Amino acid sequence: MSAHEKPRHVAQCLELALLLEASAHKPGNVSIVTDFENTRYEHFLASAVAVAPHFEQAAQRGTALADGTITANKIHVGQITRDCVASINEWQHGGNTLLGAVILLSPIAVAAGMTKGEKLDLQEMRKNLRLVVESTTPQDAVDVYEAIRLANPAGLGKAPRLDVNDPSSTRRMLEEGTTLYQVFKIAESYDTICSEWVNNYPITFEETYPMLSRLLHGNVQPAKAILHTFLEILSRHPDTFIARKGGLERARAVSAKARVILDADLETVEGRRKLDAFDFELRQSGNLLNPGTTADLIAAGLALCVLGGYRP
Repeated sequence: MSAHEKPRHVAQCLELALLLEASAHKPGNVSIVTDFENTRYEHFLASAVAVAPHFEQAAQRGTALADGTITANKIHVGQITRDCVASINEWQHGGNTLLGAVILLSPIAVAAGMTKGEKLDLQEMRKNLRLVVESTTPQDAVDVYEAIRLANPAGLGKAPRLDVNDPSSTRRMLEEGTTLYQVFKIAESYDTICSEWVNNYPITFEETYPMLSRLLHGNVQPAKAILHTFLEILSRHPDTFIARKGGLERARAVSAKARVILDADLETVEGRRKLDAFDFELRQSGNLLNPGTTADLIAAGLALCVLGGYRP
């Protein structure tokens, strides 16, 4: 694969990862067989199409960085994130579909563009990711805040410092020279997406990707592999999207129930009954118990699988 072809290849891999994640039936999330009142499966399909050109641009910048054409502070990952959300809003009317996934995948697209050769090297990817996120600028922080406002996610809550809803936050970030990495460092204790960013994606690389890869390369159907990994990650890590809206105790309770479902045999009638009941309970909450952060982690893990050569 030539350097010219690589950015498009990276974008296609990430688009496929988003489509696979959206298609799988995951408890409490939109899927091919389950919708929310105002957000449907096709909204996620449209969103995946909308972000692909921006991921291609991100990979192009990664290639340019590896070639020495640009410096790391010229990647503008915040701008990429903002442009992704703007395009998502243009392509569909289902509200916030991919904000968390885009925040995770934008640096992955850059890092993949930086890698040498065609085969995914996880160690090189993580090294590249660390460089990308640690090289962010105050303007990146401003652009991501704009992306969040454009996406208008539910249950955002109020941050103790540099709150996204405070109009003075963007001015302060520019005046004080606060980078996007530093902003996410503030939020890492209560937001898993931010924690992934500043800690070199530990859940993505050390848990989600290995589970998905083992199952997918073991000829498990993608929907089943995604469901099993989703439940496993949810059982280990209380979903911070739920925690922001309903409190940490509710998030922990959902994680405990995910473990109960995992311990049941999902190939049996009883196991499937428990899974359906769990899904119904989460949906009846009116989006209060939607494990959206866990879905974003699955998308990131799938991105690594597809970049590594997995094809359904």
